Amino acid sequence: MTTETQGNQTPVTSGTGHRATSKGRNIHAPEVAAYWAERRRYLERIRRVPEIRQRFWRAIGIYLLRRVLWSFGFFPVFLAFWIPFVLSSFNPVVMASDLIPLLESFVSANPEVQATTISTLAIAWGSVGFFFLVFDFVLTPFKSPYQYEADVYMRSWEQLNHDQLPEKV
Repeated sequence: MTTETQGNQTPVTSGTGHRATSKGRNIHAPEVAAYWAERRRYLERIRRVPEIRQRFWRAIGIYLLRRVLWSFGFFPVFLAFWIPFVLSSFNPVVMASDLIPLLESFVSANPEVQATTISTLAIAWGSVGFFFLVFDFVLTPFKSPYQYEADVYMRSWEQLNHDQLPEKV
């Protein structure tokens, strides 16, 4: 009969810095803390590099421009043509014959009605674009060049600071 209890785990430190338990599980808390501390130090260092800072601002500009163009340029225009195309049973002749009387009545209307129609279309375009912009920001978050550089650095840091894996149980 042994005196060892099930819940009692005595940590044994090996030369690699891992704490192995008597059950063969490893506690990686010091390694995780060292990893994040090194990542924080590296990010602080590279935030001072002008080239990466310039790349960061360029990436933000491209990201915002792409999101705005995609949300306000593509989706409202696509919906403006797709919905009438679907309603005309994918027949462009039917679509044109339905839209021509609408365009003629718009041209022959008085300026107040034309202004109201244009403002309604602008509000619809803006609301559809804003709707897609919000979801586009949620679905495609910004990927910072700083985070990319830190990921690459930390992969190499892990390999340099990773001695040997503990023996398999």
